Amino acid sequence: MNNLFLKLHLSIFISCFTGILGRVITTNEILLVWDRFLITSVFFMAILVFTKKFCFVHSKEFFKITGLGALLAIHWILFYGSIKLSNVSVALVSFSVVCLFSAIFEPVILRRNFSAKEFLYSAITMAGIALIFSFDLNHRAGIIWGVLSAAFAALYTILNKSVMKRHTSNTMLFYELLGGLLTTSLIVPFYVKFANLESVIPTFHDFIFLCILSLGCTVWLYKLQIQVLKKLSAFTVNLTYNLEPVYTIILAMIIFHEAREVNFAFYLGLGLIILSVFLQTLSVLRAKKIQPAEIPVLNNEIPLNSEKY
Repeated sequence: MNNLFLKLHLSIFISCFTGILGRVITTNEILLVWDRFLITSVFFMAILVFTKKFCFVHSKEFFKITGLGALLAIHWILFYGSIKLSNVSVALVSFSVVCLFSAIFEPVILRRNFSAKEFLYSAITMAGIALIFSFDLNHRAGIIWGVLSAAFAALYTILNKSVMKRHTSNTMLFYELLGGLLTTSLIVPFYVKFANLESVIPTFHDFIFLCILSLGCTVWLYKLQIQVLKKLSAFTVNLTYNLEPVYTIILAMIIFHEAREVNFAFYLGLGLIILSVFLQTLSVLRAKKIQPAEIPVLNNEIPLNSEKY
């Protein structure tokens, strides 16, 4: 269990750079996401073929997993659109409502009772976010895109958890990347025509950072997330990810000088977010101790240690 939380927090640290790189890369959010899917799919396909870990899935599972990739594509487009329309801080703070969407969506989709604790933790997190950042009406478009991005991210995480039990992390990641690539490939021609673009080829500067984004912040990051989601709830993962805006805002303050001056409200908000994460982590660890044994692996499930990640 401790190893899972270590992987979870490592994935959070890596994910901080997705927003930073989204600001550094100059291309539009749609082309950025398309390039990210394209580069990542090619690299990851080569890795799977070379290591002989590539495998086919049945058509029913293919559409389920690639459908998740479509949700991921929409989430990425909205997230990077929020950055382009405002800045990294606004996008990350707006995205932090993902825990609230998880608390609403997960009980409905997984058919379980609503949790008063989850709504309480969400409320604490939201209070912390409100203290950290005063929403500026000049950034309302970026805020709306960021909130919508959070909704699709929560939906993706919950549905991902229900499908991943039947597949390895390599299989899940590859077909999700493929689904995202197919989705964005359908969107790009309409965007190119609408925006009257002459070329969709990224500059050398953008290509270098796209490669970093694709390999470091996509392949490695999502493999970590998939491993963690096999054992932890989607709400726990999404709630803990509310540390990401704090880390990323600090990085944005240092690199881009875009956030307001740090004051007492920032530290108080940071404390509330850490408190909500601590309470949820403590709740999960206590529940783990109460259980007499690990949940048995079903015939169609893949054990966490069944594959060399």
